[in-house]
Amino acid sequence: MGKNKLKKFGEMETFPNVFQYPFSVLKEQGFPLRGKWNSEFFKNDNPIVLELGCGKGEYAVGLAKKFKDRNFIGVDIKGARMWTGAKQSVEEGMTNVAFLRTNIELIAEFFAPGEVSEIWITFPDPQMKKVNKRLTSTRFLGLYRKILKDGGLVHLKSDSPFLYTYTDAMVKLNGFDVVVNTDDLYHSGLADDILEIRTFYERQWLARGLTIKYICWHLDQTTEMKEPDIDIEFDTYRSFSRGYLETDPKFSE
Repeated sequence: MGKNKLKKFGEMETFPNVFQYPFSVLKEQGFPLRGKWNSEFFKNDNPIVLELGCGKGEYAVGLAKKFKDRNFIGVDIKGARMWTGAKQSVEEGMTNVAFLRTNIELIAEFFAPGEVSEIWITFPDPQMKKVNKRLTSTRFLGLYRKILKDGGLVHLKSDSPFLYTYTDAMVKLNGFDVVVNTDDLYHSGLADDILEIRTFYERQWLARGLTIKYICWHLDQTTEMKEPDIDIEFDTYRSFSRGYLETDPKFSE
């Protein structure tokens, strides 16, 4: 492991707004803030909003700056990336944003039923070959139900045509109440102050000529969820860290 990563991990241990719990400790002792995020950490009754797979935490920090009356928590397993947003928020004295380092599969260990009002899923791996790893699959929606208020909002922003098509089919099949659904956000006229917050990778994807897709829906607690049984064409590219599936001349410069 590089010295820079070690330094970041060391700093993360000192940040008051970062929570890192090894699985063994979590199973033995549980998470002390579960059900108590408002009363013991944020010290208010404002709604809690999660950003899952937050990466550098830009979206969580950006939203927290705009909405002082909400509490934001960025969740990711990659601490070296999360360091960026965590450090910025500490240096700027922000009190309505925190970061949680864990696998998303364990999310119900950190939040009590109904403790979360909204979930943002920003540019996740589309997991084209593994349905049960897609963050908008019914498997994960079942996990979100354990912590979301009834009718809580789920937001997906993605560059992936595959994941958008899959999520669109899943939402329609299950009859969820859709608030917004567009396959080209920045040419739809729908972008507002929230949606125009752009992460580092989002700006790069836009520069590559990719359109940004966005779906927002209410997740109720009662629908018996079904997986869509459809064939979806795979994306012809992958995100920067995973390389291309095919070489597109306009992206090869």
